[in-house]
Amino acid sequence: MFIPLRDDNSLKSIPFQYVTVSLIVVNVLVFILEVSGLGDASIASFAVTPRNLLASILPVGDASGTLVPEGGYSYPLAVQTTLLTYMFFHADIFHLVGNMLFLWVFGDNVEDAMGHAKFLVFYIACGVMAGLLHTIMQPDSDVPLIGASGAVAGVIAAYLMLHPRVNVWVLAFKVIPLRITAGLALGVWVAMQVAMLLMPDGSPVAWWAHIGGLITGAVLIVFMRRPGVPLFDRDMKFA
Repeated sequence: MFIPLRDDNSLKSIPFQYVTVSLIVVNVLVFILEVSGLGDASIASFAVTPRNLLASILPVGDASGTLVPEGGYSYPLAVQTTLLTYMFFHADIFHLVGNMLFLWVFGDNVEDAMGHAKFLVFYIACGVMAGLLHTIMQPDSDVPLIGASGAVAGVIAAYLMLHPRVNVWVLAFKVIPLRITAGLALGVWVAMQVAMLLMPDGSPVAWWAHIGGLITGAVLIVFMRRPGVPLFDRDMKFA
């Protein structure tokens, strides 16, 4: 419903959002690699496939009770590593641009609130937990999961916890420019993720991964923000 363009929220602790920009660059470079010749089978090897992931963790059988060979998959660590690699691959240019736009607009202030190193750990943790919740909720799925949406959802949750009263420029319904609070813009986005779970529409979007990222981001920001960084814009002054 809302496409973010920019926020009115300057950096306070860091000179530049190096990790945010680096993550965007890595995602773009991986996508260029994808379209330069990686086949679907190669991309799937970097994706989280719930049935395979569970079988690599539980070698006696997967969550549905289906037995797998003794010892599980030949390379269980490689399967488990997909919890990291899947978040750097995207299905198409629109998938990539959508995720990177949200990361660009909101990632810098979350990085500012944590510092560079902790923000990188935070981003990866949100992506990993997003992939895990998706796997837990759809244990029999053989559909590969790719995309940074779960990690970006964690960034959105953290921003919402930090700066709900900051103004954000968005495109409403993709065409109408509006200046509204982050609480409204991101609150609507969060509500839509929950609504999609309650009203399944056959969409290929991994809604549970979004929820996993949101929950992880909301919890981690409480503990990972710099000392003295307030939540909910408690230090904001109004004229």
